[in-house]
Amino acid sequence: MEYRVRFEPSGREIVVPAGTSLLTAARLADLPVASSCGADGVCARCGLEILEAVESVAGETNRERDIKQRNRIDPRLRLSCRVLVETDLTVTAPYWGRNR
Repeated sequence: MEYRVRFEPSGREIVVPAGTSLLTAARLADLPVASSCGADGVCARCGLEILEAVESVAGETNRERDIKQRNRIDPRLRLSCRVLVETDLTVTAPYWGRNR
């Protein structure tokens, strides 16, 4: 199965296989996402906000919540290295602009 991921505000869209991490999807769309831990879910720099289909995404684990709290990450953001694409999604990051 494949799913569409739309990135706002750029409007870019890509289709990825089910189980692709949101971090990988953003990088495939040539959008910058910070990460210094090698996608191990430790640095909490890869936070993205899910705008559409929030209810269809697996909930935060206690580990993800703890990592976000320890790193003072906005609770609305999800660690993109930990979120797997299992449905069509629309996401954003505060630092993505229209000109990307």
